[in-house]
Amino acid sequence: MTLDAALLAAHAAGDRAALIALYTQAADAASGDAAAFYLTHAMVFALEAGDPRADTLRARLLAEGREEA
Repeated sequence: MTLDAALLAAHAAGDRAALIALYTQAADAASGDAAAFYLTHAMVFALEAGDPRADTLRARLLAEGREEA
């Protein structure tokens, strides 16, 4: 299954844990604006789920100048 297909399936299933992991994976494979886009989505899903990965994702966005302290 491609990453895009996996993202669509996770959205359809409402699987937040998978969405966090898949958007993080997409960010890791991208650069620039695309990476920030995927990281932001991963962080939002993590925040909504109360997932501790939100802190790490936010730190990555801060380090890339995409989030303010």
